[in-house]
Amino acid sequence: MKRPSPATATLSDMAHTIHHSASAGAPVRTRPAWAVILVTGLLLWLATVAITFLTANANLVPTLVLLGSFLVPVTFVAWAYEHRDEKTMPVGLLFQLFVVGGILGILGASVLESYLLHPAWWMFAGVGLIEEGVKLAALALLTRHLPVRTVRSGVVLGATVGFGFAAFESAGYALNALLTIDGLSLRSLVETEVLRGLLAPFGHGLWTAILGGLLFRAAGSTGRLRLSWGLVLGYLGVSALHALWDSMHGVAVLLTFLLTSTEGQQRLFQLGWIPQPTDEQVHLFTLLSLGGLVVITVVALLWLRGIWRSGRLAR
Repeated sequence: MKRPSPATATLSDMAHTIHHSASAGAPVRTRPAWAVILVTGLLLWLATVAITFLTANANLVPTLVLLGSFLVPVTFVAWAYEHRDEKTMPVGLLFQLFVVGGILGILGASVLESYLLHPAWWMFAGVGLIEEGVKLAALALLTRHLPVRTVRSGVVLGATVGFGFAAFESAGYALNALLTIDGLSLRSLVETEVLRGLLAPFGHGLWTAILGGLLFRAAGSTGRLRLSWGLVLGYLGVSALHALWDSMHGVAVLLTFLLTSTEGQQRLFQLGWIPQPTDEQVHLFTLLSLGGLVVITVVALLWLRGIWRSGRLAR
């Protein structure tokens, strides 16, 4: 038999060494799953938008709605899962909370809001109480058999329910934006998805993450879900943030009118007419509405940060 040359033997030894290192569990650098989901989903969404506009193919509308509505919520759930403390938290539970919890929240809120709410100045307060209540109830129902409950796992699982709620709600808003009196409006659909996608991390997911942490904190060392004053007060506080978020447009209009309205504008308003705003009033309204959303978000983030840190101390 012909013996291998020294060069061939050397290459063979190198290949054997590389194979041995790989099989021995050498570290492989991989991208985080949430980043892959975000980039891939965004590219697919952009491609769907472009092809839908070019071909005017109505069959692509469901794909456009689903990608645009679920991309950001799914990305943040994947990020939260990768940064969880409890490595034994099953993926199946997150999927159940996202889908089942989100749908239960949407259905419960729809029924309660249809029967209990009517146009009034306090309507947004009712919306906040109902939607935060049904999400909290869905979280408690689906985690009632969870063997171990910590504050931080409550934050992750609560955020999952909130983002599921936000995804299905955004899909509904996108379809409503698509249907206009002039026919289908793809531009309105895309604008709605972009706006809600940018705001999604600071809405339902953030608020229900706070409630999830408080719910599991109330369980304490016994591990049993129960009501506590901290949970009740937290629920009322989160509902207030939700109500302020939803009503910020009206609050900004009211503040702008009170601060800058002229006598002529006040007279027209008393007669039932909507006065034409000045350029300064438009700028002030924009500043107040956006500034209000920023303040609400900062308050919620600081609150969530405190709950997350308390989870570390509890451990």
